[in-house]
Amino acid sequence: MAKYSFEFKLKAVRAYLNNEGGYRILCNELNIPDTKSLRRWVAAYKEFGEDGLLRSRKKQTYTSGFKLHVVELYLTTEVSYQELALQVGISNPPTLSKWVNDYRIAGPDALKPKRKGRLPKMKKPSINKNTNEVEVNADTDYLKRLEEENLKLRIENAYLKELRRLRLEGNPPKKKRE
Repeated sequence: MAKYSFEFKLKAVRAYLNNEGGYRILCNELNIPDTKSLRRWVAAYKEFGEDGLLRSRKKQTYTSGFKLHVVELYLTTEVSYQELALQVGISNPPTLSKWVNDYRIAGPDALKPKRKGRLPKMKKPSINKNTNEVEVNADTDYLKRLEEENLKLRIENAYLKELRRLRLEGNPPKKKRE
């Protein structure tokens, strides 16, 4: 459940817009701990009307091109996440900050959609007439997975060999007394 109801937000925004007090005064009167919330509500109300105060129940998806465009807008202009979110019509500014952080860490590839869920255990039967093409794709996927597994096993093997070498170096064998 949301911390503040739609009616409460609307009351606070209307009080601010009717000049019944500034952000701090209204926050103290309405027991809102921080003025950021009220500022965000007022900005959303000015941009989207009453719909800006409603919680969205639908999951919005964005294309990687749109994400990249918004991230570049943020990086090239000196606009806050809140202002940019209002400009491009995104209701949740922290979404923008996540995109920007991902972009800074991994580049534009981080904004591409990721496959979700488990890998299928069984191959789906192909319905296409070009079964040869589907088999080639399945074979290349299978080969890629095998190559990844092979690399992991080589790394693990090298690690274990090095561990064994270090252990033997650290404890020289004891000489038997004859």
